[in-house]
Amino acid sequence: MYHSFEDLDVWKKACRLATDTYTALKECRDYGLKDQMTRAAVSVASNIAEGAERDSKAEFARFMHIAKGSAAELRTQLYIATRLGVIPAPRAQELVEETKHIAAMLQNLTAKVHVKPKT
Repeated sequence: MYHSFEDLDVWKKACRLATDTYTALKECRDYGLKDQMTRAAVSVASNIAEGAERDSKAEFARFMHIAKGSAAELRTQLYIATRLGVIPAPRAQELVEETKHIAAMLQNLTAKVHVKPKT
């Protein structure tokens, strides 16, 4: 399937999403929102990496679900940032679409593992 998390396209996209989020918030003075958004963005890529390095399919699936949740968190924050005028709507929409794409990739990757995390 893959040799390392660095081989995963979804991890590469998640890293790009994190850097794009930081760039979009470069001038943001709402430090609470900025901190929350950058943490969520970094969490997506970090959880993909951590799950990929675990030694079980169940743990892998669990971390992919956590990453997907972080993508949803960031998507929500992007909507809020747009309404507050922190990020221009066209740029925010691009980032929203990227979070949706990453979430779909994570769902497909998890389905390939054939394990659902324990709830």
